Amino acid sequence: MTEVLLIAGIVVAIFVGYNIGGATTGPAFGPAVGANILSKGIAAALMSVFFIVGAWTIGREVVDTLGNELVTDTAIFTLEANVAVLFFIGGALFLGNRAGVPASTSMTAVGAIAALGLATGELNWAVLGEIAIWWIVAPIIGFWIGGVVGRYFYTRINEWVAIEGNAAEEFLIGFDTSGTVPRLTVEGGISRREWTGSLVVVAIGCLMAFSSGTSNIANAVAPLVGSGALAEDPAIIIGSIAVAVGAFTIARRTLDTLGNDITDLPLTAAVVVAVVSSTIVVGLSWIGIPASFVVIATMTIVGLGWGRATRTTRLADAARGEETAVSVGALTAEEEGEPAPKIGEEDVEDIPDASDLFKPSTTARVVVMQNVVPIVSTVGAYLTFQFLPVFGF
Repeated sequence: MTEVLLIAGIVVAIFVGYNIGGATTGPAFGPAVGANILSKGIAAALMSVFFIVGAWTIGREVVDTLGNELVTDTAIFTLEANVAVLFFIGGALFLGNRAGVPASTSMTAVGAIAALGLATGELNWAVLGEIAIWWIVAPIIGFWIGGVVGRYFYTRINEWVAIEGNAAEEFLIGFDTSGTVPRLTVEGGISRREWTGSLVVVAIGCLMAFSSGTSNIANAVAPLVGSGALAEDPAIIIGSIAVAVGAFTIARRTLDTLGNDITDLPLTAAVVVAVVSSTIVVGLSWIGIPASFVVIATMTIVGLGWGRATRTTRLADAARGEETAVSVGALTAEEEGEPAPKIGEEDVEDIPDASDLFKPSTTARVVVMQNVVPIVSTVGAYLTFQFLPVFGF
């Protein structure tokens, strides 16, 4: 019976890792894919490599933390309970991935483990409260930074970096699969500054993939390692391989959602999103909070798209004492020495279509699902541990 439960636990852990790959590849490399820098295959490969590096190094510490600090007595991590916890984590993440929305693996996993602690009376409320506060504050910070940048500073940043997204059908970096052996392809014809910006976006995506490995490997294997059912090294390898499979398969849906469906993401916007979200994640990790970079990156994208869609400014006309609202097209005309048209008189082609910059329906779906997935994991686990006597709690 013990061997059967162990096999079941490993299978469920693989399922969790598979869905982690699907949920975290989008936030890390969605901006690069959406800006036509990388193909989805290259993004998945980079995600796989940097995830396992993070998991093999710093991830070991997070495995210990998740299995020891959130509950006051680790004896509740029986093999049966571990299988159930992993089942709810993987099932809830799969629900989000099927909807094309990358849910937070940290929130989903912590919710399931907290439910076990609550049902057994062993939950550490102080630790959970501190984590929850930062999970609320961090996405709000990301949204408003993205919104402010999109509304007031995006045009100037775009001029500084002079980067536009790749308009060609081919990605800047991709694979040519026409031959027997796939080969790496690099598109030419872009400036050195554009290449620099592209490499920055890719580098930050790799950093986020590394960060995901340091924190999210624990979500897949910590219960099994904590209970002593599986040694740490093989557990990390198994979990990382499962993540790689998810990155190459189900992550394609979340890459589409974060790269294309929420907002049309030119390369400059990709740089902004990557810098803002990765900075917040690093800051949270520095103070020991398990960062939900999926939600932070998503809300930064949403904020940037909203800011760009509503971008207006008001210029005070000192001579007439009037305040006139001027669109982006009007500001461009004025900078070129032409009279600035009033609102309603601009050339339609000069005014960005808000529906192209910010898509409320997709945004609503993302926000709803990112809250539903952790709730499903938490509530399902709690009801199971509270009312099913098979676990003996």
